[in-house]
Amino acid sequence: MSVYKFFLSLSLVLFLPAVASFTIGPPTNAANPVSVLKAAASNVDTGMLALSLKKPLGLILEENEEGAAAGVFVKGFSDSGSALDYQKELQGCVLAKVQGADVTKLDFDTIMDQLINAPETVDLAFVTENVPGEPEATFSEGTKVTIRYKQDDGSELNLDAKVGDNLRQVLLDNKIQVYQGLKQTLGNCGGAGQCTFCAMDFIESEGWLERSDYEDKKLAKFPKARLACLNTIQGPATIQKTQR
Repeated sequence: MSVYKFFLSLSLVLFLPAVASFTIGPPTNAANPVSVLKAAASNVDTGMLALSLKKPLGLILEENEEGAAAGVFVKGFSDSGSALDYQKELQGCVLAKVQGADVTKLDFDTIMDQLINAPETVDLAFVTENVPGEPEATFSEGTKVTIRYKQDDGSELNLDAKVGDNLRQVLLDNKIQVYQGLKQTLGNCGGAGQCTFCAMDFIESEGWLERSDYEDKKLAKFPKARLACLNTIQGPATIQKTQR
């Protein structure tokens, strides 16, 4: 998928308002602004997961076939959004329906238009079968693992984490200076996968899949680096801040 379409996926689903119905911040009068409102709709085919989710969704979508009208699948998640509670169930799943309409034979832009024009609460259905060729995870969701963070002076911090946690958020929660220097502190994109300022070199790792094609393009000069904001923890790892 092109960088343009990746950015479109983030900006349309996460940030840009859709006429009167799209909210950037948490919805008002909600006890849990990122909670799933409804699950398992009765009119959805067997083998699908039906969800009604509040915007922002927090989904990062990618074409099933580049440049073709063949639908999209869930490539990843931002570190906020209503879909975040369903990372395990939705990762890699094909988006099948938006507001009850089949989108499996539509192109990327058309699907994004449907999501943008949908109400604030969007009815979605996903194909839940495993994606062909996707290896199974080595560590199950919720498994406790250690992320070893190497500091500039060579010392290490051992961070407690769980498989499925967002790597950037774990670092921030442990008061790691992810964004070093005035430019990064003021200019970071807040976890949208655009600025690359949260890049971390992976020195050692266990159970992690290869980094995404998008990261290959954004971090072409740094072959060991990953974007912390776009990676959920998949196993133990030793990492350090990417030096530019």
